[in-house]
Amino acid sequence: MKITDFKTFVVGNPPPGFGGKYFIFVKLIADDGTAGIGEVYSVPFHPHVVARMVEDVCERLVVGNDPFKIEQLWRRAYGSGFTQRPDISMMGVLSGIEMACWDIAGKAVDKPVYEMLGGQVHDRLRSYTYLYPDAADGPNAFEEARVYSDPDLAAKRAAESVAQGFTAVKFDPAGPYTVYDPRQPDLEAMDRSELFVKRIREAVGDKADMLFGTHGQFSTSGAIRFARRLEAYDPLWFEEPTPPDVPEEMARVARQTTIPIATGERLTTKVEFARVLKHQAASILQMNLGRVGGILEAKKIAGMAEAHYAQIAPHLYCGPVVGAANIQVATCTPNFLILESIQRWEGFHAEILKSPIHWEDGYVIPPTAPGLGVELDEEVAARHPYDGEALHLDMGQNPLPR
Repeated sequence: MKITDFKTFVVGNPPPGFGGKYFIFVKLIADDGTAGIGEVYSVPFHPHVVARMVEDVCERLVVGNDPFKIEQLWRRAYGSGFTQRPDISMMGVLSGIEMACWDIAGKAVDKPVYEMLGGQVHDRLRSYTYLYPDAADGPNAFEEARVYSDPDLAAKRAAESVAQGFTAVKFDPAGPYTVYDPRQPDLEAMDRSELFVKRIREAVGDKADMLFGTHGQFSTSGAIRFARRLEAYDPLWFEEPTPPDVPEEMARVARQTTIPIATGERLTTKVEFARVLKHQAASILQMNLGRVGGILEAKKIAGMAEAHYAQIAPHLYCGPVVGAANIQVATCTPNFLILESIQRWEGFHAEILKSPIHWEDGYVIPPTAPGLGVELDEEVAARHPYDGEALHLDMGQNPLPR
């Protein structure tokens, strides 16, 4: 079997835009007509430049090669251009291509990907959702984002999520993050955040875990101060309390708090995650399958984590193809903890697939279809092109005023 062709899609995510402004998909086609789909997460370039990057790598390294030879593809991409080091752009591009290869391989043997990675361990996968704005909050709910600044509204949304079946919710009331971070948190941010966890704990009781999200805003000492404000309410995790580039500093936070530290959405490859584990910077690893280096790389990281009694909680703020890849790895991983969902996988996340991801009473049910278990609806993708120039995610460009 050989890859003979490929196609990229830059798809606009219509309002309310949960999961990002757009999704970047890649389709690989084998010589027997079998097609596989993948998705690239948050490469820091114009989305159509990213699509061209995908095409470049496909032209140089993928067309004419066997989709089963994933380790070979990975090493050639990792060392491309005399690099041989974690590169967030190449790893994002490779992740999408690699998961498309797995999709083809699974279809070729008529097995879900998880059956080729050790076999199914979990019959269902515990999931959580971020607390998103609701249409009832008003026509500009997402732009105004009151759910991120109003503790009572956040508590109401948390209770509604628990009523739907979720047993964990994530929220981030800590305030803006900028390219000038890390910094000390101000008292207002800490007061607001403490009130958030208090109100949400009152609303959900012991029916749900609280996942406290940040985006690496804080210095080491600032994160320690912040954590001590939250400990009495027993969050399941404190996410990315310091920037991702120096895990030794995050480890200092981990040693000073009873809250488990979670990190990983901005990390790539086993090499960067090995540093996290070596320094005991986090016990919950949040690799994003569209950035980390793909499915096989994520499985290797999960194995390293298992030897350190750490767990995985695959990250998702993108489209449902990365979601499908997360599901495949989670299903066959003994040390899986919880899976990020975009609410209940409804709306555009369901529309863009021919068959939506199966969510039921707080859990994702692993698919039995071969490959990734999802198929992109290319007609829907064609109706929603993205013509903008924004990055998928970005940070504040100026220092915060006091």
